[in-house]
Amino acid sequence: MTDQSADSAIDDFGFTQRDHRHIVHKIDRRLITGLGLLFGVSLVDRTNLGNASIAGMQKDLHLEIGSRYSLVVLIFFIPYVIFQLPGSIIVRRLGPKAFLGGITFLWGVVMMCFGFIHNWKVMLGLRVILGTFEAGLFPGAVYLLSLWYTRYDVHKRYSSFYLISTVGASLTGILAYGISQMGGLGGLQAWQWIFVIEGLLTCVIAVIGYMLLVNFPQDAHKARHFLSQREIEFVLHQIDLDRRDAKEEAFTWSAFLRPALDWKIWGFALIFMCSTVIAYSLAFFMPIILSSRLGFSVGESQALSTPPYFFAGILMYTEGWLGDKWRIRSPLIVYNSLQTIVGLCLLEWITSPGVQYFGVFLVTAGCNATVPAVLSWQANNIRGQWKRAFCSASLITSGGVGGIVGALVFRSQDAPKYIPGIIASLACNGVILAVTGILAIYMHSANRKAKQGRLEIEGLQGFYYTL
Repeated sequence: MTDQSADSAIDDFGFTQRDHRHIVHKIDRRLITGLGLLFGVSLVDRTNLGNASIAGMQKDLHLEIGSRYSLVVLIFFIPYVIFQLPGSIIVRRLGPKAFLGGITFLWGVVMMCFGFIHNWKVMLGLRVILGTFEAGLFPGAVYLLSLWYTRYDVHKRYSSFYLISTVGASLTGILAYGISQMGGLGGLQAWQWIFVIEGLLTCVIAVIGYMLLVNFPQDAHKARHFLSQREIEFVLHQIDLDRRDAKEEAFTWSAFLRPALDWKIWGFALIFMCSTVIAYSLAFFMPIILSSRLGFSVGESQALSTPPYFFAGILMYTEGWLGDKWRIRSPLIVYNSLQTIVGLCLLEWITSPGVQYFGVFLVTAGCNATVPAVLSWQANNIRGQWKRAFCSASLITSGGVGGIVGALVFRSQDAPKYIPGIIASLACNGVILAVTGILAIYMHSANRKAKQGRLEIEGLQGFYYTL
């Protein structure tokens, strides 16, 4: 059959292949754009401490004393970890549109408050509130996307969502440099204006995100200017053909918590945690490393912290496209980990600033591209709506733990070389390679048994693990 005749073939819903693509693209425009914008400002607001620090915050709040800066970084992740699971339940009850847009607006207000503090202990309290509000966004977004797309459409979507957010967040260096020129206006220092302006931007993005987002497929008919009822039925039918879990499930604690007994879930979580140790450490400490270790000025360090994230965006989207086309996940994670190891070695043990900066590119791209790859690998290999809710929360919770570990191993007193942090990051990549290998071997064996009729994977005959 030619491409033209395939495009014109009509299915049971009266849609052609071209109609199918049009429906998916309509979903993309609302969900991927909306969630990407929300998570982008989330990354900006949780990681702008590095830019504010070199713009005068560290000196004004006396954060250079002892481990104060590391404590300010770390404290965010405690409520962020604690409220992941409750957030996954609340988003299902309230709906993602109201919940995700609402919490984003609230933490934007909190972010503006950072610009008016004069004591580092007050910053600790605000970071706790910020972590509480941000806890619901990422698991809610991952869960929502997994319910709208089939298994081999999801990696491109996770990559696109994370690309928009990562590239958007990468502009925080250039944005911070521009905002820093406002230092002295209205009696506020440059670092204070960074928080005020970026908090205001978060509130604006929250309103835009609320207008773009739609709820779960079963409730999407209520959204204006989105899909028709027939188009929604088509989407649900495609999901059922793919994995038989489109039907809405009633909430019970047993259904929600039962996935905790599946050891694979914790394997995915461990990979995710190890990748975020490096990703968060880079976000918090890159401007400081560029300034104190590589010798760039404050303005140069803020500006140079942006390009590595553009490179990361290219890599993660390329992998998303290839991963869905070839239906692979684990080989991409292995490649990313090896690239990150090379980058860490260049950054730590080569003395040329140019080569070290190239190492930053490799590390930034490798660890960030692993995030959508792991999200997709997990989403491909589970079934059931509440299992998806639990697994999304467990994965993102482990990412919060990674943030805590990153704050602990990259300590202020180890500047500018941060040798313990580099060694810990290398060890994390070793764990990623080992766990990925174990999971891939297990899944390959399970698929072979399933094809021989000796095993039923995820309670569904004909369901096979994605490697």
